Amino acid sequence: MAAERDYVLGTHEEELARLGLQHRVWRPVVLDCWQRAGITVGKRVLDVGAGPGYAAIDLAEIVGPTGEVVALERSQNFIRALETTCRARSLANVKIHELDLMKGDLPKGDYDFAWCRWVVSFVNDQSLLIEKLGGVMPKGSVAIFHEYGHYETWRFFPRLPMQERFREHVIATWRESGGEPDGALQLPGLLGENGFVIRSARPHIFCLRPSDYMWQWPATFIETYLERLIEMGRIDHKFAEQVRTALASAEKIRMPGCSHRWCWKSSRKNCKPGSAMTLRRGPAALHHLSARR
Repeated sequence: MAAERDYVLGTHEEELARLGLQHRVWRPVVLDCWQRAGITVGKRVLDVGAGPGYAAIDLAEIVGPTGEVVALERSQNFIRALETTCRARSLANVKIHELDLMKGDLPKGDYDFAWCRWVVSFVNDQSLLIEKLGGVMPKGSVAIFHEYGHYETWRFFPRLPMQERFREHVIATWRESGGEPDGALQLPGLLGENGFVIRSARPHIFCLRPSDYMWQWPATFIETYLERLIEMGRIDHKFAEQVRTALASAEKIRMPGCSHRWCWKSSRKNCKPGSAMTLRRGPAALHHLSARR
């Protein structure tokens, strides 16, 4: 049996659950993005780095039996999770390829769209990924990206020093694994070099209180990745408890005007073949980018 091909964030059950919550938190934004891009019944979508398939399942239900979702994923654990969900929902329009994006050839097809969420920030060769994608996406198709552009904007107001120290470890481990947390910054240039044209950019700003559902996304990530950092030997249990205590104390502050908030900014981009657009520098942490061939 082949060994599990892990990621820096892991492929264990806790990460599977965290990714599920992450998808639920982002689902309204993502559905709006897909609708604006034109994903509908009968379309063929290439899901690049599908993970456990939370987006692939939504896409499969949107495109229906006359459409198709081609999901690319290297983790066997994630593939099994996707296969299980497809069987449970009787979805026959999802085709899964066990594939390392950096080593294998992307399957060619008559794709209308490509969906690539939080992949560019983790691969060790962004240029190669976009080159491969450009090689399989037909003229007139649209590629949509959801990526980080300025990870350090993930912070508390008032500032929480232990969260910032934790964030530094996150950034360091991603870069040590070959990734780039601010991967979205290179996308416009890479897309332009590979026949895509950027169509539009739309910023999104989020400032959250503990009572907001989206708060659970970064809060859950902290808990899950603290354990991962301990496994890596980067932090000890004392450091982890200090982060947990700081987060718990921030969540208890309820006075109007004094409660801690997460703040970050994201932007959506659309691309078309041939030209490139420079990303505006600033507090941009997440990007939706769609590119037309």
